[in-house]
Amino acid sequence: MFGKQFGKLLSIPFKQIKPGKFSKANIYTVTELLSYPENVRVVDYRSDTFSKPSDEMRRVMYEAEVGDDVYGEDPTTNELENKGASMLGKEAALFVPSGTMANLLALMTHSDSRGCEIIVGDESHILLWEQAGAAQIGGIQLRTVPNKPDGTFDLKEMVCKRRDNKAHSFLPRTSLVCVENTHNSCGGRVLPIGWMKELGALVKELEIPLHMDGARFFNSVVKTGVPPDEIVKDCDSINICLSKGLGAP
Repeated sequence: MFGKQFGKLLSIPFKQIKPGKFSKANIYTVTELLSYPENVRVVDYRSDTFSKPSDEMRRVMYEAEVGDDVYGEDPTTNELENKGASMLGKEAALFVPSGTMANLLALMTHSDSRGCEIIVGDESHILLWEQAGAAQIGGIQLRTVPNKPDGTFDLKEMVCKRRDNKAHSFLPRTSLVCVENTHNSCGGRVLPIGWMKELGALVKELEIPLHMDGARFFNSVVKTGVPPDEIVKDCDSINICLSKGLGAP
Protein backbone atom coordinates (compact mmCIF):
# COMPACT_ATOMS: atom_id res chain seq x y z
CA MET A 1 0.00 0.00 0.00
CA PHE A 2 1.16 3.50 -0.76
CA GLY A 3 0.15 7.04 0.10
CA LYS A 4 0.17 10.39 -1.69
CA GLN A 5 3.79 10.27 -2.80
CA PHE A 6 3.13 7.17 -4.90
CA GLY A 7 0.36 9.00 -6.74
CA LYS A 8 2.81 11.79 -7.54
CA LEU A 9 5.34 9.23 -8.72
CA LEU A 10 2.83 8.01 -11.28
CA SER A 11 2.28 11.61 -12.41
CA ILE A 12 -1.42 11.27 -11.67
CA PRO A 13 -3.23 14.15 -9.93
CA PHE A 14 -3.94 12.66 -6.51
CA LYS A 15 -7.58 13.75 -6.57
CA GLN A 16 -8.12 11.64 -9.70
CA ILE A 17 -7.20 8.40 -7.96
CA LYS A 18 -10.37 6.76 -6.80
CA PRO A 19 -10.15 5.91 -3.10
CA GLY A 20 -10.78 2.44 -1.80
CA LYS A 21 -11.52 1.17 1.67
CA PHE A 22 -8.36 2.84 3.04
CA SER A 23 -9.33 6.32 1.83
CA LYS A 24 -9.71 7.77 5.31
CA ALA A 25 -6.01 7.24 5.87
CA ASN A 26 -5.11 8.43 2.35
CA ILE A 27 -3.78 4.97 1.59
CA TYR A 28 -4.50 3.05 -1.60
CA THR A 29 -3.85 -0.51 -2.63
CA VAL A 30 -1.42 -1.26 -5.43
CA THR A 31 -4.32 -2.75 -7.41
CA GLU A 32 -6.26 0.52 -7.19
CA LEU A 33 -3.28 2.56 -8.33
CA LEU A 34 -2.53 0.26 -11.24
CA SER A 35 -6.15 0.20 -12.42
CA TYR A 36 -6.34 3.94 -13.09
CA PRO A 37 -5.53 5.35 -15.56
CA GLU A 38 -4.65 2.74 -18.15
CA ASN A 39 -1.20 2.31 -19.64
CA VAL A 40 0.63 3.87 -16.70
CA ARG A 41 4.24 2.84 -16.37
CA VAL A 42 4.98 1.99 -12.74
CA VAL A 43 8.44 2.05 -11.18
CA ASP A 44 8.54 -0.06 -8.02
CA TYR A 45 10.75 1.73 -5.50
CA ARG A 46 9.97 -0.48 -2.52
CA SER A 47 13.42 -2.04 -2.85
CA ASP A 48 16.21 -2.38 -5.39
CA THR A 49 15.82 -6.12 -4.90
CA PHE A 50 12.67 -5.99 -7.06
CA SER A 51 14.84 -5.44 -10.13
CA LYS A 52 15.03 -8.37 -12.53
CA PRO A 53 17.68 -9.61 -14.95
CA SER A 54 17.28 -8.65 -18.59
CA ASP A 55 16.84 -11.18 -21.38
CA GLU A 56 20.53 -10.79 -22.23
CA MET A 57 21.52 -11.50 -18.61
CA ARG A 58 19.35 -14.62 -18.61
CA ARG A 59 20.91 -15.77 -21.88
CA VAL A 60 24.44 -15.38 -20.50
CA MET A 61 23.48 -17.32 -17.37
CA TYR A 62 21.90 -20.07 -19.46
CA GLU A 63 25.00 -20.40 -21.64
CA ALA A 64 27.53 -20.12 -18.79
CA GLU A 65 30.12 -22.87 -18.57
CA VAL A 66 29.64 -24.91 -15.40
CA GLY A 67 31.56 -27.48 -13.40
CA ASP A 68 31.82 -28.97 -9.91
CA ASP A 69 32.24 -26.07 -7.51
CA VAL A 70 32.92 -28.42 -4.57
CA TYR A 71 36.17 -29.42 -6.28
CA GLY A 72 36.87 -25.86 -7.36
CA GLU A 73 36.20 -26.81 -10.98
CA ASP A 74 33.35 -24.47 -11.89
CA PRO A 75 35.09 -22.03 -14.27
CA THR A 76 32.36 -19.40 -14.09
CA THR A 77 32.36 -19.32 -10.29
CA ASN A 78 36.16 -19.24 -10.24
CA GLU A 79 36.21 -16.34 -12.70
CA LEU A 80 33.64 -14.44 -10.65
CA GLU A 81 35.55 -14.92 -7.39
CA ASN A 82 38.86 -13.94 -8.97
CA LYS A 83 37.35 -10.84 -10.54
CA GLY A 84 35.73 -9.80 -7.26
CA ALA A 85 38.95 -10.24 -5.29
CA SER A 86 40.96 -8.32 -7.88
CA MET A 87 38.45 -5.49 -8.10
CA LEU A 88 38.45 -5.02 -4.33
CA GLY A 89 42.16 -5.53 -3.79
CA LYS A 90 41.70 -8.64 -1.64
CA GLU A 91 43.55 -11.95 -1.78
CA ALA A 92 40.45 -14.09 -2.28
CA ALA A 93 36.67 -14.07 -2.63
CA LEU A 94 33.92 -16.59 -1.94
CA PHE A 95 30.58 -16.75 -3.77
CA VAL A 96 27.68 -17.62 -1.42
CA PRO A 97 23.87 -17.66 -1.80
CA SER A 98 23.01 -14.51 0.16
CA GLY A 99 24.33 -11.30 1.68
CA THR A 100 23.19 -12.39 5.12
CA MET A 101 25.33 -15.52 4.81
CA ALA A 102 28.27 -13.49 3.53
CA ASN A 103 28.12 -11.15 6.52
CA LEU A 104 27.77 -14.04 8.96
CA LEU A 105 30.79 -15.82 7.46
CA ALA A 106 32.86 -12.68 7.90
CA LEU A 107 31.70 -12.14 11.48
CA MET A 108 32.49 -15.73 12.44
CA THR A 109 35.84 -15.72 10.66
CA HIS A 110 37.02 -12.68 12.58
CA SER A 111 35.55 -13.97 15.87
CA ASP A 112 37.51 -17.20 16.12
CA SER A 113 37.24 -17.75 19.87
CA ARG A 114 34.49 -17.84 22.46
CA GLY A 115 33.48 -14.65 24.21
CA CYS A 116 33.76 -12.34 21.19
CA GLU A 117 31.86 -9.09 20.76
CA ILE A 118 31.42 -7.04 17.57
CA ILE A 119 30.79 -3.30 17.37
CA VAL A 120 28.04 -2.31 14.90
CA GLY A 121 25.92 0.77 14.25
CA ASP A 122 22.50 0.75 15.87
CA GLU A 123 20.84 1.16 12.45
CA SER A 124 22.94 -1.48 10.72
CA HIS A 125 21.46 -4.27 8.62
CA ILE A 126 23.63 -6.79 10.48
CA LEU A 127 21.91 -5.84 13.73
CA LEU A 128 18.34 -5.30 12.55
CA TRP A 129 17.65 -7.57 9.60
CA GLU A 130 19.77 -10.71 9.76
CA GLN A 131 17.79 -12.89 12.18
CA ALA A 132 20.28 -12.36 15.02
CA GLY A 133 22.54 -14.80 13.17
CA ALA A 134 25.66 -13.54 14.93
CA ALA A 135 24.23 -14.72 18.26
CA GLN A 136 22.05 -17.57 17.02
CA ILE A 137 24.68 -19.31 14.90
CA GLY A 138 28.00 -17.67 15.63
CA GLY A 139 27.73 -17.29 19.41
CA ILE A 140 28.81 -13.66 18.98
CA GLN A 141 27.53 -10.69 20.96
CA LEU A 142 26.81 -7.40 19.17
CA ARG A 143 27.47 -4.05 20.83
CA THR A 144 26.05 -0.91 19.26
CA VAL A 145 27.15 2.65 18.69
CA PRO A 146 24.54 5.19 17.51
CA ASN A 147 24.57 5.80 13.78
CA LYS A 148 24.58 9.42 12.67
CA PRO A 149 22.22 10.48 9.85
CA ASP A 150 25.05 10.08 7.32
CA GLY A 151 25.64 6.43 8.30
CA THR A 152 28.83 7.06 10.26
CA PHE A 153 29.27 6.91 14.03
CA ASP A 154 31.37 8.78 16.56
CA LEU A 155 34.83 7.25 16.61
CA LYS A 156 35.52 8.30 20.18
CA GLU A 157 32.37 6.53 21.30
CA MET A 158 33.43 3.47 19.32
CA VAL A 159 36.73 3.40 21.19
CA CYS A 160 34.84 3.65 24.48
CA LYS A 161 32.75 0.62 23.49
CA ARG A 162 35.84 -1.49 22.80
CA ARG A 163 36.49 -4.19 25.40
CA ASP A 164 39.37 -6.55 26.04
CA ASN A 165 39.18 -9.63 28.25
CA LYS A 166 42.87 -9.26 29.01
CA ALA A 167 41.89 -6.46 31.36
CA HIS A 168 39.33 -8.65 33.11
CA SER A 169 38.38 -12.26 32.44
CA PHE A 170 34.67 -11.45 32.84
CA LEU A 171 34.69 -9.15 29.78
CA PRO A 172 34.12 -10.12 26.16
CA ARG A 173 36.76 -9.32 23.57
CA THR A 174 36.03 -6.87 20.75
CA SER A 175 36.88 -8.94 17.70
CA LEU A 176 35.54 -6.76 14.88
CA VAL A 177 34.10 -3.38 13.89
CA CYS A 178 31.44 -3.30 11.15
CA VAL A 179 30.33 -0.50 8.85
CA GLU A 180 27.67 -0.38 6.12
CA ASN A 181 28.27 1.38 2.79
CA THR A 182 25.98 2.56 1.37
CA HIS A 183 23.87 2.72 4.52
CA ASN A 184 20.37 1.46 3.84
CA SER A 185 18.58 2.55 7.03
CA CYS A 186 20.19 5.98 6.82
CA GLY A 187 18.65 6.66 3.44
CA GLY A 188 21.30 5.06 1.27
CA ARG A 189 24.00 7.46 2.42
CA VAL A 190 27.55 7.03 1.15
CA LEU A 191 30.15 6.86 3.92
CA PRO A 192 32.60 9.77 3.56
CA ILE A 193 36.02 8.70 2.26
CA GLY A 194 37.78 10.83 4.87
CA TRP A 195 35.85 9.18 7.69
CA MET A 196 36.66 5.73 6.34
CA LYS A 197 40.37 6.57 6.29
CA GLU A 198 40.21 7.88 9.85
CA LEU A 199 38.37 4.77 11.01
CA GLY A 200 40.82 2.52 9.16
CA ALA A 201 43.81 4.11 10.86
CA LEU A 202 42.11 3.87 14.25
CA VAL A 203 41.16 0.19 14.09
CA LYS A 204 44.64 -0.65 12.83
CA GLU A 205 46.11 1.08 15.87
CA LEU A 206 43.69 -0.84 18.11
CA GLU A 207 44.47 -4.09 16.25
CA ILE A 208 40.79 -4.72 15.52
CA PRO A 209 39.72 -6.00 12.08
CA LEU A 210 37.23 -3.97 10.02
CA HIS A 211 34.35 -5.46 7.99
CA MET A 212 32.17 -3.62 5.50
CA ASP A 213 28.63 -4.69 4.72
CA GLY A 214 28.72 -3.54 1.11
CA ALA A 215 25.42 -4.92 -0.14
CA ARG A 216 25.06 -1.68 -2.11
CA PHE A 217 28.77 -0.88 -2.20
CA PHE A 218 28.96 -0.10 -5.91
CA ASN A 219 26.47 2.75 -5.44
CA SER A 220 29.18 4.43 -3.36
CA VAL A 221 31.75 3.78 -6.10
CA VAL A 222 29.53 5.53 -8.66
CA LYS A 223 28.74 8.42 -6.30
CA THR A 224 32.31 9.13 -5.20
CA GLY A 225 34.17 8.20 -8.36
CA VAL A 226 36.77 6.52 -6.16
CA PRO A 227 38.06 3.07 -7.27
CA PRO A 228 36.55 0.15 -5.30
CA ASP A 229 39.87 -1.09 -3.94
CA GLU A 230 40.72 2.40 -2.68
CA ILE A 231 37.48 2.69 -0.70
CA VAL A 232 37.95 -0.67 1.04
CA LYS A 233 41.73 -0.74 1.38
CA ASP A 234 41.46 -0.50 5.19
CA CYS A 235 38.76 -3.19 5.38
CA ASP A 236 39.81 -6.74 6.21
CA SER A 237 36.65 -8.13 4.62
CA ILE A 238 33.69 -6.92 2.60
CA ASN A 239 30.36 -8.34 1.47
CA ILE A 240 29.00 -7.28 -1.91
CA CYS A 241 25.63 -8.25 -3.37
CA LEU A 242 24.97 -9.01 -7.03
CA SER A 243 21.15 -8.93 -6.94
CA LYS A 244 20.61 -5.24 -6.14
CA GLY A 245 19.59 -2.82 -8.87
CA LEU A 246 19.87 -5.17 -11.84
CA GLY A 247 19.69 -3.25 -15.11
CA ALA A 248 20.32 0.11 -13.44
CA PRO A 249 22.57 2.50 -15.38
